[in-house]
Amino acid sequence: MPHAHYLEAISQYIRLNAKPADKFSHQPRLYRLASQLAVGLAHDDDVLYASAWMHDLGVFIGHRPDDPNALAAWDWIAYAMQKAPALLEQFGFPKAKIPAVLEAIRTHLPSAEPTTIEGVLLRDADILEQLGAVAILRAVSKVGRDSRFVLFSDSLRVLRKNADELPGKLRLEPARRLAEPRVLFLKAFLAAADAEANGIDW
Repeated sequence: MPHAHYLEAISQYIRLNAKPADKFSHQPRLYRLASQLAVGLAHDDDVLYASAWMHDLGVFIGHRPDDPNALAAWDWIAYAMQKAPALLEQFGFPKAKIPAVLEAIRTHLPSAEPTTIEGVLLRDADILEQLGAVAILRAVSKVGRDSRFVLFSDSLRVLRKNADELPGKLRLEPARRLAEPRVLFLKAFLAAADAEANGIDW
């Protein structure tokens, strides 16, 4: 693999710092998804790789605040953008490409407007991670340990919003195609959860 030295250094750093342990796997999955979407598109793979692996640095235990009030106001994107440059330079990543990595990180949320192709790829891939079976696992795993997810109903509320709103935010046609079965599965799960609750709040 070209430039394997700094790509491996990035992945090893995230593997060690992704805590709790289930916070890992999102990064390699996200990069693989973004790479699928990138087929046939002119893009910088170094930038895509680094942004996919580094974008959530601020959500890891040891990087985010412990205090619940501070955590509620925490800007994990600003943290990642602040910390990433020095880390990437330490790993030997090309300095000239770091601003493009930061820009992709800055615009990866569904509410953002990417300004680069790497940003579009990262954002669409991250939206796909919020749809389907993976989205269910990620949302349910937060219950009881994330201040936004106290009850299972909190996860269901977020998943319903994702199913209703996120597919329309995808920019790339391949992403829309990948989203279709994920949305169908997610909506079927939500319908089953409602039916099995039998009128009792989750």
